[in-house]
Amino acid sequence: MTQSEPELEQQLIDRLTGLGYEPVTLRNAEDFKANLKTQLEKHNHIKLSDTEFKSILNHLDKGNVFDRAKRLRDKMELRRDDGTTFYLEFLNTEHWCQNQYQVTNQVTQQGKYKNRYDVTLLINGLPLVQIELKRRGLELKEAFNQINRYQRHSYGADNGLFQYVQIFVISNGVNTRYYANNRKQEFKQTFYWADQENNLITQLEDFADRFLEKCHVSKMICKYIVLHESDKVLMVLRPYQYYAVEAIIERVKDTDKNGYIWHTTGSGKTLTSFKAAQILTQLPKVHKVLFVVDRADLDYQTSKEFNYFSPDCVDTTDNTRQLVTQMAGDSSLIVTTIQKLNRAIKSQRHETAMEGLKDKRIVFIFDECHRSQFGETHKNIVRFFTQAQMFGFTGTPIFADNAASNQHGKRTTRDLFQECLHKYVITNAIADENVLKFSVDYWGKLKRKDGTLITEPKLDREFFENPDRISLIVDWIIANHNRKTHGRKFSAMLCVSNVDTLITYYEIFKNKQKQGLHDLRVITIFTPSDNEEDEDANGLIGEPDFNISTDTSSRSHSRDKLNEFIADYNQMYQTQHSAKDSQAFYAYYKDISKRMKDRDRENFQDVERADILLVVNMFLTGFDVKKLNTLYVDKNLKYHGLIQAYSRTNRILGELKSQGNIVCFRNLKENTDQAVALFSDPNANEQIFIEPYEYYIEEFNKGVQELRAIATIPNDVNKLISEDDQVKFVKAFRNLIRLQNVSKSFTEFSFSDLNLDEQTFEDYKSKYLDIYDRTRSKPDDEKESLVEEVDFELELIQRDEINVAYILKLVANLQRDRQTDVTSEEYQSQKASILEIIGKEAQLRSKRDLLEKFIEERLPTLEPEEKVETVFQDFWTQERVEAIQQLCIEENLKVEVVNQMIADYKFSGKEPLRETVLSACNEKPKLLERKKIFARVVSKLLDIINKFDDDLGELGEEE
Repeated sequence: MTQSEPELEQQLIDRLTGLGYEPVTLRNAEDFKANLKTQLEKHNHIKLSDTEFKSILNHLDKGNVFDRAKRLRDKMELRRDDGTTFYLEFLNTEHWCQNQYQVTNQVTQQGKYKNRYDVTLLINGLPLVQIELKRRGLELKEAFNQINRYQRHSYGADNGLFQYVQIFVISNGVNTRYYANNRKQEFKQTFYWADQENNLITQLEDFADRFLEKCHVSKMICKYIVLHESDKVLMVLRPYQYYAVEAIIERVKDTDKNGYIWHTTGSGKTLTSFKAAQILTQLPKVHKVLFVVDRADLDYQTSKEFNYFSPDCVDTTDNTRQLVTQMAGDSSLIVTTIQKLNRAIKSQRHETAMEGLKDKRIVFIFDECHRSQFGETHKNIVRFFTQAQMFGFTGTPIFADNAASNQHGKRTTRDLFQECLHKYVITNAIADENVLKFSVDYWGKLKRKDGTLITEPKLDREFFENPDRISLIVDWIIANHNRKTHGRKFSAMLCVSNVDTLITYYEIFKNKQKQGLHDLRVITIFTPSDNEEDEDANGLIGEPDFNISTDTSSRSHSRDKLNEFIADYNQMYQTQHSAKDSQAFYAYYKDISKRMKDRDRENFQDVERADILLVVNMFLTGFDVKKLNTLYVDKNLKYHGLIQAYSRTNRILGELKSQGNIVCFRNLKENTDQAVALFSDPNANEQIFIEPYEYYIEEFNKGVQELRAIATIPNDVNKLISEDDQVKFVKAFRNLIRLQNVSKSFTEFSFSDLNLDEQTFEDYKSKYLDIYDRTRSKPDDEKESLVEEVDFELELIQRDEINVAYILKLVANLQRDRQTDVTSEEYQSQKASILEIIGKEAQLRSKRDLLEKFIEERLPTLEPEEKVETVFQDFWTQERVEAIQQLCIEENLKVEVVNQMIADYKFSGKEPLRETVLSACNEKPKLLERKKIFARVVSKLLDIINKFDDDLGELGEEE
């Protein structure tokens, strides 16, 4: 017999009790507060009066999750009844095992709905770990979705104490994951715990023993949660990050030896190194910690984050004196560039200021150490700092196989940093779903009749730089770019062999755009050079060079072209960049970097989008952009250069981004296999690359059989009465959506290969969306729905090109036909077709009633001289005004304040604050009603915005 959820819950509580947690029964908010008072008194060795405790509750009930995480870690200056001051501690973060631990279950909170939480771990009376369980066999994502509902519906109730949760745990007994309290993250950003060898710990009992053990879970909360100041969210370290930081700390505490961390690209090395630097500054024997990056990597976000932790620790100027001042001052953490550090220790001008540091215990942490540590700089640092301890982070270490010779000889990462302290290779990351697999296409004319690839002339510049060949590649990209990037929801990079080739590519793209053959936004950056040699002949990626020489005699052609291309960029984005000197050029580089990275942000405006970033070497290492999913390659790559470049595409982001797309216009198959073998293990190919096209077609067709077993035809979905049957249908069709999402990224995709024609697929999709609509629109007092727990993943079926503007064009055509000799039957058929499209598109369903009203009621009354677009805009504006007026009547709100809240949301993407919403009320709400009114008004506001402002497209005049 399958274990039930209550049995699983009790088994966990028994396990935790055995680990030293005190079991406690807390059924409601009053029990919860009484227990909090008792635990705080016990932890602080103090007796609190009711007045004092009320003051504490008021202190705790402020701000969002991020603000509360800070408050949790601070002490409260409590004004006592007798006038004295007591510093009340909520959590002992320094000695994390010295706290009070309890476990409770089935706590009930009444918010928008009444919710009951499975298992809660209390530390000093505050709920810091929340565990949501599902019975064995159920999808783990259902537990994740349930916690999201609790966050929306009830965590803010009763002084918002559940907003102090730091870590969530979800489990169905067999699979167990954890994640930080961050509403912005997706299910893919939840993690398994693992041992030091990266073996996953998935069973709930083992997870409880290893992760939920009192001291360990406290350590994770106190030391290994990062308060990400830039985004105002909590982030918790993954197991391999934890083990890496622990290894470095142990190394510094116990030895003076160096070491390096091998964590694959895309696994979050910067966060790991940041946390290591943060903790090392607290060790008394460490004088300073220097976090050293390449200048190209010291972007705005990195600088901002470090400066929050240690004010003014980052100097983004080229002024070496500023670094020397920091080194000689009290800063315990300094973030600098490898270039500036080298100047500081070599220059005689700074010799006196630096002299006092020579024999101090200074820890150096080098990010991306495979790039910057093989020249003179490393020797200079070791020579100057006699007590230096050096740690490197890399996703692609330099081994004997991929070491390049320079004037210092042929050296490996081990030669420079000694022992590898922790490994997390690409196969580990893909197995853990922390990075995506790659889909690699090899395209080109060099194929035999049997399909095998002919060996290319590897160093034949004339062949590869032939404009006719490049023009054909550009044609291929234009034809397939939308398919690869899901209708430009993602950006791409195109890397080429040298500056001359880059110029040819850019100009061909530009000319084809002038001819009206595409409207892709192509941007580029490169360092002007005379191009005497093919820079990529060795297949490795060179360092970005930001030095714009004033002597341009040998570089005049590429320098002129760079200025011309920057002028195109300025015109496209209304900027004023130039390459007049190194500083201006670096500002242009940073603007491109920010533009690409900002696509990851919620409030990004599509007008700022770049479709293709064209480069030689820049941005091919250490550049993390989640909204980048495709790399076009016309460049010789190998070993760490190849893995680094490919890995620009493999950051996890939702269901739509199912793999990193690599399109090679050279035969890099052998190089790819060698690189994979070097950085994982020789048999790793099947783990790193997605399956071939035929595999997904076969899986899709199997899924069709499963779907038809539930509902033979689309109309049979109407007969699925029970929620269990509806959930089975939703999951079966969702599986087809996922498989189709991957299949469509292959250039050979055709619906004719599937055992389900496109029309029937669309009909099933309509039924799928009907179930979604019913679930989301149920009354507030209705019991929670099993279907609501299922993630419908609507992003996989939303088509950007099907918006209101698109429908309006169809309507305009329909109106033109009505005024000609088209028959009534044909007119009705066309109208029915338009209404059917509206019903099938996820993003139009909120607008369906209005669009139908316009077509059925307003369109037939149109005069011949009236334009559909103009009449529609008047209709839409009037309906919008009436919807806002209706909201104001229902909730007794001021119209002008509501209009301003909508305008502010459209500008910033941020929901209005509670004070703003309450200020819109004509009558001040009672204290107990405010929370409900706030939630209700915001929900209705967002519905209006979704209905009237989202997914409109470009509404213009008829041609």
